[in-house]
Amino acid sequence: MLRSLFTGISGLRAHQMMMDVTGNNIANVNTTGFKGSQVTFQDTFSQLLEGAAAPQDANVGGTNPSQVGLGVRVAGMSTNYGQGATQVTGRDTDLRIDGEGFFVVRAGGEQMYTRAGSFNFDRDGTLVTPEGNPVQGWQAGPDGTITGAGAAGSMGGISLRAATGPDEALTAYRIGSDGVVTGIFKNTDGTVEQRSIAQLAVATFTNNGGLEKAGSSNYRESVNSGDVTIERPGQGANGTLSAGALEMSNVDLAQEFTNLIISQRGFQANSRVITTSDELLQELVNLKR
Repeated sequence: MLRSLFTGISGLRAHQMMMDVTGNNIANVNTTGFKGSQVTFQDTFSQLLEGAAAPQDANVGGTNPSQVGLGVRVAGMSTNYGQGATQVTGRDTDLRIDGEGFFVVRAGGEQMYTRAGSFNFDRDGTLVTPEGNPVQGWQAGPDGTITGAGAAGSMGGISLRAATGPDEALTAYRIGSDGVVTGIFKNTDGTVEQRSIAQLAVATFTNNGGLEKAGSSNYRESVNSGDVTIERPGQGANGTLSAGALEMSNVDLAQEFTNLIISQRGFQANSRVITTSDELLQELVNLKR
């Protein structure tokens, strides 16, 4: 059987994978915090028809090897973790990370990481994602002191109710660039007090490309991402927070539509290789007539 048939099939598979990745990028062009991916190709094994020969003397020179390639394969898929554009929403609980890092959330009993900062407080005053997953951080004490900030083991959910005493009411709150949730409390005697309620945590990794996508704009730690480092926003390599704004998808539509054309033409070209190989085989069969 002609090698070109199988070479063409490998080209169809590789370009179909490129089309799948490009289609997913375009589908998520408006997904908050989404990071686009790209496919890298590489050739497969090459069949050696004739090996190389070293020069023998002044009259006989060396010869190069003769090899026939056996197709293409997907070498890997990489994710672009570049910063996305800013979408101003005006909602106090919409948060954007300016710089490196991920928000930490608790999903299904597992610690997850996300760049999508579209949060809100539920009826119990807990800061959650749209799926109801609690956002992780450090709760302040009754005096407004945040103990254990920066320590992963002391993290937990962020609650407005836990910070409100029996003789006071929370009238307003704000989230600063350092992730500190500050509340304005009105006491029963009419006095007003301002103090810290909690602080959000931000996680970083040695190799963001090693993270696994877990769906719902969440990422999961893997053996190649490196150990997670959890600190306060603005500390170390962590970025700061911007309230009232979200990070948009970093998908470049112009580049993705170009990739669509490239993958389509590559698919068509490899289809043509299979068609031509079939015509050659047909000619061989017709020799019997």
